[in-house]
Amino acid sequence: MANLSFRYGILGALREELVDTSKESAAAIAGLAHTPGGAFGSCRYKLKSVEADRAKYERLLEVLKAHDVRWFLYNGGNDSADTAWKVSQLAAEFGYPLTCIGVPKTIDNDLAVTDTCPGFGSAAKYTAVSVREAALDVAAMAETSTKVFVYEAMGRHAGWLAAAAGLAGQSPDDAPQIILFPERAYDEAAFLAQVDKVVKRVGWCVVVASEGIRDADGKFVADAGGGKDAFGHTQLGGVASYLAGKVKDSLGYKVHWTLPDYLQRSGRHVASKTDWEQAQAVGKAAVQYALKGMNSVMPVIVRTSSTPYRWKIEPAPLHKVANHEKTMPAGFLRKDGYGITTKAREYLEPLIRGEAPLPWGRDGLPKYVVLKNVAVSKKLPAWEG
Repeated sequence: MANLSFRYGILGALREELVDTSKESAAAIAGLAHTPGGAFGSCRYKLKSVEADRAKYERLLEVLKAHDVRWFLYNGGNDSADTAWKVSQLAAEFGYPLTCIGVPKTIDNDLAVTDTCPGFGSAAKYTAVSVREAALDVAAMAETSTKVFVYEAMGRHAGWLAAAAGLAGQSPDDAPQIILFPERAYDEAAFLAQVDKVVKRVGWCVVVASEGIRDADGKFVADAGGGKDAFGHTQLGGVASYLAGKVKDSLGYKVHWTLPDYLQRSGRHVASKTDWEQAQAVGKAAVQYALKGMNSVMPVIVRTSSTPYRWKIEPAPLHKVANHEKTMPAGFLRKDGYGITTKAREYLEPLIRGEAPLPWGRDGLPKYVVLKNVAVSKKLPAWEG
């Protein structure tokens, strides 16, 4: 029996673009464990409800039937969990024996039920390391140059990555001295006053801002003006440059800013060992669940202890995960709204522990792999969707 994967996720499924992973070498498959990005490609393509997109779901089922696919493992965040759930419902309606398993994978860390999401720990480590390193440079330059540095973190509705930046420092005077979370309304006057206060006390200031911060009226502070994406989300990006401009114009300080964007989720060279182990564990459990016929479930991470850090994998019903967004608990945010609490640090710190080494080449660069992705012959008419 062939092991198949869709090219570009659910879009490849609709197009009947499948690849035969059994054509890959064992070394290439093993190399995926340290290679960033989606080996088969990914997509930003939202399937609506079964009622609204019924033709697409039926097409998907036709493709699965044509290739005798009986196990459907779909990894991703909230929308991906929702897709896996809906596919399982449709298969049941048509009496097709299909086992659907959702696999958690998102740096946003906003999936419900699971304690954390594979991908987050490494992105959190990248963020904390980058902020600490940049802060050292800012401190060195502050006497005659940059006084304020603004770092933009991913996070539309949940500020998990911004919070992770708080691990870079231990005291209020350590960077980042200011963190802006989407869970708290952005108050520009209060923010600028806080920046001025920190610079006068410390000599310089590092600000970490989540891309999804909003004002009191619920409007995104930085709307990239790129319209809506496939999920109906406003295209964000640019909050760091916006804040930098406000600080420069209002306070007169020299400012630098950065937008790491994709670097946050592709920085495999500073991956977390905890994250790597958890990613392997949920993948293994997903296959085991599928073989056992455990339909409509997701392997989730359950924290059994924080000191010492202990965790295990358990199955959770997909419908309890799908489209249930997990934001940071109020107890994770400092009362002034500009930093994380001890409780947040206790949750976050174990997730970035340890290193996950990867092979390096003689050229000084990591040795990543690119799969052959041998296409499977199509059996159905072309999709006209």
